[in-house]
Amino acid sequence: MPESLRCVDSQAIIVGWDFSTGSVKALAFGVDGTVHTEVRFPTELFTEGGVSELSYLQLEGQALATTRAVVADLQDLQLDSHWVAGGISATHHTAGWLDEHGNQIRRMICWNDQTLAKYHTIGLERLGGQERAKELTGGPWAVRYSLSHFVKDESTLSDLDRARLAIFAPHALAAGGYLTGNFHHISASTAASTGLLDLRTNQWRREMLDAVANEEDRERIWNCLPEVIEQDVPLGVLSDSVAINANLDDNIQPLIFPTLDDQAAGLVGGGAVDPGQIAIILGNSAVVNSSSSTLPSSGSLDCMKLNWGPYLWMRCYSNGAQFLDRVVGSKPDWVSLEAAARKVPPGCNGVAVLPFVLSEPSIGVEAPRFEWIGGDPSDLGIKLRASFEAIAYLIALGVAEHEAAGQIVTRVTVSGGIARNQLMCEILASALNKPLERLTSNEGPALGAAVVALAGLESYLRKQQGITEPYTVGDAVSQMVRFRDRVEPKPEWVPIYQKELSAFQTRITHG
Repeated sequence: MPESLRCVDSQAIIVGWDFSTGSVKALAFGVDGTVHTEVRFPTELFTEGGVSELSYLQLEGQALATTRAVVADLQDLQLDSHWVAGGISATHHTAGWLDEHGNQIRRMICWNDQTLAKYHTIGLERLGGQERAKELTGGPWAVRYSLSHFVKDESTLSDLDRARLAIFAPHALAAGGYLTGNFHHISASTAASTGLLDLRTNQWRREMLDAVANEEDRERIWNCLPEVIEQDVPLGVLSDSVAINANLDDNIQPLIFPTLDDQAAGLVGGGAVDPGQIAIILGNSAVVNSSSSTLPSSGSLDCMKLNWGPYLWMRCYSNGAQFLDRVVGSKPDWVSLEAAARKVPPGCNGVAVLPFVLSEPSIGVEAPRFEWIGGDPSDLGIKLRASFEAIAYLIALGVAEHEAAGQIVTRVTVSGGIARNQLMCEILASALNKPLERLTSNEGPALGAAVVALAGLESYLRKQQGITEPYTVGDAVSQMVRFRDRVEPKPEWVPIYQKELSAFQTRITHG
């Protein structure tokens, strides 16, 4: 039986922030998972020349604006006095540099930056290859990890800027810093996205900095790395400046808890905290995550760490909603489009699409490859169904990798914007030949951030009150995460998609 709350009041409100490359969202949750209010603002990226970069100035504004908006809504509902804690999710492998005053030296390089591959190759050669990375950290060093950013900095940052480096600030850490003023503590989840953390011990591995050529740069980076803290140690209360800006009453001081990368937050928001439970997040990226007590036994899955102990296995595809937007536009009429797509048989009568508007190095697609097979259809129904099928095939490959690496799948949950579409879920369930559990909330990362904040707060208060019984993230999931309908595979579609999945994989492999 899940442990019940003993210290956190039943009327308490937990805010979950989700800072993503598409938008920023803040949701105020009750401890039963009820959403009291939700605010969101867009995120604008710098993309000229193949980069994908996010300004800290924008991030600071997002932290202030979302807090202002949430507080205003809670005050209108007369619930502001119940706000006790907050949790933060932000994009994985997204990081940059601040000076000693918290001001930007360079923008954050994002997870889908297309310029990093050559620097990753250079750094990996200096380090001694992937086996050396796995020896030092327990997992592979992927292109998008922060260590690749450091290799790029050697070629792109001036000597003056390198001398000013003071705060290494991944996306989640920076968001927490702008909310609390604390830029010097990092969670295991966020630290694991750097490529410098030993996943087995949660300690930094200085040897990974051998990927950087200059000893002075290595020393400077090492001295800027923040302290890794436990999930029930607060970053601090909402800072005075943020609270004043939001017109928050002086006696309301919500505690902000250590941050999560969005993949970890999506995993928790999907209720997947036990081995064998897979959480699929269909957002700007398309992601297959699972929790495990062990490192992957084989393969090249990204492996990160969860704040509460287990490992996070991940296959992350850059081509999720970004690819879909290219096909149907950013604001389509989904009702009419889905109706048209339902008239198209599975397999689209031989029409298929390679969905790579961005490269996917993890499956051998080293350059963008957006290509229609069987002719570029004019019918939007065919285009939509073929696009849904392509995303489903990517996810199916990711789930197969998890199984090959030792995961015995017991449950699959799905969340994210694309998961709102019933047809997409039916196609995915049939491609996987597994039922899908859909969340009541489509905002998995924000919910996951709030869940972990609740677990952190209850544990923190129990320690203060001398209560020895633990309160786990799993307990908080049982408290807050709610599921709605299950989507079953369509038996008549399953063999068609097995055949088409094989064809999809062949096209990737052989061109």
